Amino acid sequence: MSKGKDANAASAVLDYLNKQNRPYSAIDIFNNLHKEYGKTAVVRVLEDLGKEGKITEKVYGKQKVYVADQSQFPDVADSELKSMDVCIKELNDKLVTSRTTCKTQEREFQMLNSALTTEEAKTRLEDVTAQCEQKQKRIDKIQSATNHVSPEEKDRIYTNQKTFVKEWRKRKRMATDVVNAILEGYPKTKKQLFEDIGLETDEEYSAVIPSC
Repeated sequence: MSKGKDANAASAVLDYLNKQNRPYSAIDIFNNLHKEYGKTAVVRVLEDLGKEGKITEKVYGKQKVYVADQSQFPDVADSELKSMDVCIKELNDKLVTSRTTCKTQEREFQMLNSALTTEEAKTRLEDVTAQCEQKQKRIDKIQSATNHVSPEEKDRIYTNQKTFVKEWRKRKRMATDVVNAILEGYPKTKKQLFEDIGLETDEEYSAVIPSC
């Protein structure tokens, strides 16, 4: 880097630290100056300014931080410091309140932005009303029908179904036992046996015994 560039970097770093008057690492200063100067140049400038006594270098373990020379600033009375602390607290409280208000307004904006317009609401209402009318017509049709099944008839149907399903399982089990007994002395396959005796199975007709 040229001497002119070094001088500009030194001036920028020193001006930044004096204005901020708080400790920063070399990386912080490099980033806060928007990387206008190279990282190596910033580190070199900080070391030179420290040697010249224009800034103060503090070491915390492996971390180095740099701060403006405090001797150039006037002493501040304790009362003024307390007043500053009160002012800082008030500003922080206002910041918290402002952030809360901002979040609330953002939520309200999102709700309003996602709400239906008047025209959209009218269209939606018309659609829902039409659906309700269709369902009501279906209800009226069902209620006016004369072929309703009485509770007694429904119970009788369910009872018969259970009886028939039970008998179905019983007969299928008996048929299976008979077939297995025949196959013990039958010289051909089960499929051939079924063809020879003309036996039809549930599987041929995709018939499945109900679970009830």
